[in-house]
Amino acid sequence: MENITKEKSCAFYASDYHFEMISLPYISKCMDEKKEIVILTENNLKDTVHTLISKMNLNEEKRNKILSLDWDNNDLKKFKEISKKTKEKVDMIIFIKGKQNYIKNINKNIEKWVIKNNHVKIIDCYEFFEIEEKIDEIAKEYNKVLGTSRL
Repeated sequence: MENITKEKSCAFYASDYHFEMISLPYISKCMDEKKEIVILTENNLKDTVHTLISKMNLNEEKRNKILSLDWDNNDLKKFKEISKKTKEKVDMIIFIKGKQNYIKNINKNIEKWVIKNNHVKIIDCYEFFEIEEKIDEIAKEYNKVLGTSRL
């Protein structure tokens, strides 16, 4: 099956807070570029992102935009949203955050829900401690590896 995205990237995180800290600058930049952001996550991030945002020096508008993203783990609702937005050819960034098996399953489902589309960028975010023995092997499967300092 053909790759449905122009670019496939990955990132590695140590905790929910770490994921949020490394992804928020990138999310903020994508929002400024008017891109849709979808976060598919194995666990609910609503509480941790609220805690982190409350400690950041952000203007009220940016704070509200980030908090308005769906940080919950409700994949079916998000797949429907992704499908609708791809049909409209909306530029979209999809973060897939979780364990290796979750990421693999979500990517398979995205192929089913998303029409072939060059407006979608996927960033698979792996839990470092689960895959640390395979990190080099996993990173080679991607066009780009996002690091803390590069986001």
